[in-house]
Amino acid sequence: EKIRIKITSLGLTESRITADETIQQLFVECRLNSFLAEETPLSLPKPTGGQRIHYNYSTVINVDKENNNAEREYLKSILLKPDPSADSLKFTVVSDPPEDEQDLECEDIGFAYVSLKEIFQKQRDIIEQDIDVLDSQDASAVIGKLTVTVEALSALRSVHKECRND
Repeated sequence: EKIRIKITSLGLTESRITADETIQQLFVECRLNSFLAEETPLSLPKPTGGQRIHYNYSTVINVDKENNNAEREYLKSILLKPDPSADSLKFTVVSDPPEDEQDLECEDIGFAYVSLKEIFQKQRDIIEQDIDVLDSQDASAVIGKLTVTVEALSALRSVHKECRND
């Protein structure tokens, strides 16, 4: 009764992000709809020329009936009436300002998505898969790859079974 998410690593392609000197440290936030946002505990130095930075961070979203009914209802809504903009886990790559420039704000520089609906349709979790990170200022531009694991299939199956029983 849980969704396991692992953020393994991030690599950037040549883009405005790699060229921008003010972007030095990056962390990744993961959000399920409006419920919860988890972020990697560390921001790491921006990778250069084909390198990757490794977060090896994992978190669990509990979706058991007893304690997390709202999350469960949300998963039901994904399975019953798909809304492509809302049925995904959203990963946000965020620029963390350097220690000596704390007057700068954190800035969202890219977004990546994993469709929970698709995991259910294909009956397959996503294990250590590269997903495109799209530029926050130009959604048609891929600025990198985020390697993630999303294990949601058993939770989605359980919710689906419940939908049929309702």
